[in-house]
Amino acid sequence: MPGYTSPLLAATVFAALSLSASFSALGAEVAIGDPYARAVPPGQPNSAVFMSLENQTGDSQALVGAESAASEIVELHTHVEEGGMMRMRRIEKIEVPAGETVTLKPGGLHVMLIGLKQPLEPGDAVDLALIFEDGSRIPVQAPVRRIEVQMQHMNH
Repeated sequence: MPGYTSPLLAATVFAALSLSASFSALGAEVAIGDPYARAVPPGQPNSAVFMSLENQTGDSQALVGAESAASEIVELHTHVEEGGMMRMRRIEKIEVPAGETVTLKPGGLHVMLIGLKQPLEPGDAVDLALIFEDGSRIPVQAPVRRIEVQMQHMNH
């Protein structure tokens, strides 16, 4: 019968397409190490996610964005010194050179969660998708951790 597709054939084609999509999602070939999100007190509208990105290929990769249902906005950020003060700035991408590891950490590169939809407390987890320049996406689950800020004492 023209125009008829058997349910078995349709299921087989769907499974094959789903399988190929899952492989392309790993196309960036970037290993994610030790992801975690910063715990924040109630009322604090923003947080950050940190991790290491290990490029396991011979080609440079670039993280160009991220998505998460945990916040209204997700941006890539870094810290820069301006007028003797460290300030956060949005950046367009995080380069991950071939065969190298880039670490996203407090005081440096990070994924910023802006407009949290609920407080982040230790024991929670943040689900996000990392988006790479080649269009690939890597799902990440970042456990929430309390991060103690180290204060440096200065002698005057």
